[in-house]
Amino acid sequence: MTDALDNKIFAIVSKTAREQGVRAFVIGGFVRDYFLQRPCHDIDIVVEGSGIRLAEAVAAKIRTNVAVFRNFGTAMLHYGAYEVEFVGARRESYRAESRKPIVEDGTIEEDQSRRDFTVNAMAFSLQEEDYGALVDPFGGIRDLNAGLLRTPLEPDRTYSDDPLRMLRAVRFAAQLGFSIVPESIESMHRQKERLKILSAERIADELNKIMRTAKPSVGFLLMDQCGLLPYILPSLDALKGVETVEGCGHKDNFLHSLQVLDNVAAASDKLWLRWAALLHDVGKARTKRFEPGIGWTFHGHEFIGSKMIKGIFSSLKMSQTEDMHYVEKLVALHLRPAALVSDEVTDSAVRRLLFDAGDDIDDLMILCRADITSKNDRKVETFRRQYEHLKEKLVEVEAKDAVRNFKNPINGALIMETYNIPPCQEIGIIKEYVKEAILDGIIPNDLDAALPLMEQKAAELGLKKC
Repeated sequence: MTDALDNKIFAIVSKTAREQGVRAFVIGGFVRDYFLQRPCHDIDIVVEGSGIRLAEAVAAKIRTNVAVFRNFGTAMLHYGAYEVEFVGARRESYRAESRKPIVEDGTIEEDQSRRDFTVNAMAFSLQEEDYGALVDPFGGIRDLNAGLLRTPLEPDRTYSDDPLRMLRAVRFAAQLGFSIVPESIESMHRQKERLKILSAERIADELNKIMRTAKPSVGFLLMDQCGLLPYILPSLDALKGVETVEGCGHKDNFLHSLQVLDNVAAASDKLWLRWAALLHDVGKARTKRFEPGIGWTFHGHEFIGSKMIKGIFSSLKMSQTEDMHYVEKLVALHLRPAALVSDEVTDSAVRRLLFDAGDDIDDLMILCRADITSKNDRKVETFRRQYEHLKEKLVEVEAKDAVRNFKNPINGALIMETYNIPPCQEIGIIKEYVKEAILDGIIPNDLDAALPLMEQKAAELGLKKC
């Protein structure tokens, strides 16, 4: 496969390895993606010897810096658009209570055997005598052609040694459109308890990669099929199933959430909007009630769901700042547009939605449109027409009132200066009074119109001008 190695960096690595008397191989994702005809700018070099020593020598030849990670026995350098990582061939053994391996020097085949899947264990030789030869002792090319994910060794050993490989199987299946072989799925059910030793950060990283796939539902359905979902996202797992009472059932909110996620993914590549789609109904498990004569209700699930987001993000050690608050906001607001789709919707209601959603109004509308998952085509078309009407109304009101980036003309400094008072509760009451009047359309959003209201409310509160 010498055409796969036409980049000059491979010839440089090959020559340098020969000078050092070691054998070097290109391994992993670069090899897999070459056969899949996918672009790949990450090159992994495995060396039967010191990967750090080879990396330093290559870096000296191409006159670039090298980052050395001695604790891990790896080194990395950049060559044009490529990131090249060097590591010595290793064999590993694991303790049951940890995923940190005991590492020893090994051969190329021992290194390949410790890889997660056969399609990621293939290597290209960089030796002069067989330059470009495919080194594939575990049948990776066979599984690649068949679209299968299989572990090089017996799956119980592979998954027990590093349980993150179970999530990686799900992720690669979602990314590549591959199938996980049945024996691996059976092994995951046996080894799922091992997920508890993983760090939340590594789990979240795999989840985000699944989220970024073209059809993220594939990954979450596989997690469910393999028995991993309760250990990864128990609040999502709680949405599964349909309950029937007195002949009345509700939809499967887990499957509905995945459909909404796929709908959003088709419309936007924003990671946190996709998270909002996945979790938009997460409060339904806690709010589900059967009311005789009415049926199943989920009153307040948007509020409960928004309050659950912090716990979910915390358990996964994910961002606790703007990203999380964005998801909280969209989950809390996801029902609001549905309540405003009638022709009789008032400017005041639209104005309040714009105020509450702010700059995220467009993303909220994507989520709400994606939430239409009825099997009734006529109903779907009606809803979509109504949402288009609401979008036009949002544009019209925003152009007229500029509510999206609302700024109250009455601020605390003005109130304190006018009435010679320190910071106090009355300031908030006055500002809220003026804000509500603007949002209700009683006055326009300008200082001249707001001052009389400030004075009116201040007088009611017993404040006097200084």
